[in-house]
Amino acid sequence: MAQKVPIPSTDQFEPPIIASAASAPLIVEITCIQPYERNPRHTRNPEYDRIKDSIRGNGLDQPLVITQRPDATDYIVHAGGNTRLMVLKELFDETGDPRYAQVTCVFRPWNRESDVLLAHLRENDLRGSLTFIDKARAVLDAKQLFAEDLDLKEVPLRRLEKELRNAGYSISRPGIRLMWYAVERLLALIPQALEAGMGKHQVGRIRVLESASRNLWQRHCAGDGGVFDDVFAALCRRYDGLDWDTDLLQVAIETEIAEEAEISIQTIRVALDAELAGRELVIPEFVPIKEPPQPERQGDGDPVTLEVPDDHDEGEVGVNLAGEASVYPADVPIEPQDHPDDPIADASESLIDAGHSIPADLKSLRGRAWTLAARIAQRNGIGDRVKPLSGKGLGYVLSDVPDHALADHLDEDSLAQICLLWWQLAACSEMTFAPVDSIAPTLPADSVLRRALEDQDAGLLFDNIWTLDPGHIGYRIWYSLPDRDWRDLLNLMDTYRRIRHLAADTGTAIWD
Repeated sequence: MAQKVPIPSTDQFEPPIIASAASAPLIVEITCIQPYERNPRHTRNPEYDRIKDSIRGNGLDQPLVITQRPDATDYIVHAGGNTRLMVLKELFDETGDPRYAQVTCVFRPWNRESDVLLAHLRENDLRGSLTFIDKARAVLDAKQLFAEDLDLKEVPLRRLEKELRNAGYSISRPGIRLMWYAVERLLALIPQALEAGMGKHQVGRIRVLESASRNLWQRHCAGDGGVFDDVFAALCRRYDGLDWDTDLLQVAIETEIAEEAEISIQTIRVALDAELAGRELVIPEFVPIKEPPQPERQGDGDPVTLEVPDDHDEGEVGVNLAGEASVYPADVPIEPQDHPDDPIADASESLIDAGHSIPADLKSLRGRAWTLAARIAQRNGIGDRVKPLSGKGLGYVLSDVPDHALADHLDEDSLAQICLLWWQLAACSEMTFAPVDSIAPTLPADSVLRRALEDQDAGLLFDNIWTLDPGHIGYRIWYSLPDRDWRDLLNLMDTYRRIRHLAADTGTAIWD
């Protein structure tokens, strides 16, 4: 049977100080219990209304766990329960119902402040209702409390890890460092994003991005690290919001570095990717393989023939650039674009995986092809080369070859991967296969690719993009691409096949 603490008749009631744990539950007036002021949760409990409805209808289903600081007159919540206490007090204020005036409690004797904080942290973490920033703030608060309890000026990271583990809340040292970064570095810059629930993986990505970007800035830009810190802080504040997107921050940083260093954005993008991957960039010996074979292909239309200069060396192997014009007429004007302004930022769904819906109409398939191509290109420093194409073709075109300045700043592996990816994207958009009259007007007037197609000049094209032996594709792309780029490339090729098969089945002219 619960031990009942007498309810006072005056406002001067002081609850009894209990020196040891009570074996039986206590019934305590809610005015004598205070929420724990160091509660790890800094935002309203999303379950607040549901908990309130439950207590209103069924009462409190489990006792509060309370404790009492030395020499204090009131109790405090010991392990979770702040929301339930607040609900009880709110219901009592709203209704005056005496059943909300008292609450059944279990008492825990006082040990030290850090124990109470970590008890709340454990309880909330078990319920899965804390944001990463709430956990991080609580861990740093615990660090300060440990310093006071242990009479230390500073608690070393190894000691903090040990104390947390002894208290039943194990976190690795890298995890603690990430929490410190979130609180000490990011909280002042992107509070909305953090409070909205940004997770540790996003925080970790921002941390790595900041470090890699700083290294790039120091190599290419004037000024000390403080200038970069100001730029980084300003960009974080610019994009802070409930729908945080680290990709936007990365693009903005790339733009700032490119403008400050007066280097092309494509070069900076690829250089930053290499920095993020921990690869060292060296200037390669750039010796392009220029001459492609020119096999003939049977078809009903007039072929598009790119003439190869006579002075190209024999025996060099290149990617097949020969592509005959399709048999479809090419006199239909370009239709207005019906694609969204930007591709999907990041989705990992696969068209070729079981369980995913596959578009069944040309418009949707074309939109999907453009999205995949743009996503691959953006991640590899050539995002501005992919443009949507509405109402015809494969859904997108390549506006030009990659920026030739890349060759001056990238190592051979990075340059080879970009060039081979460009050719893969060119193949899936039929850049050298489509009727010139259909595709050339969609390209910028100063595009090298446009001039090469209109003048049927393969030499011009091969002089401006490194064209490797096709046998290198496996090692340079299939083996080395990150998983998400590999999935997108497979999906792009699969989408190309579906567009072509659907067009053949329905008698639709792709380039009409």
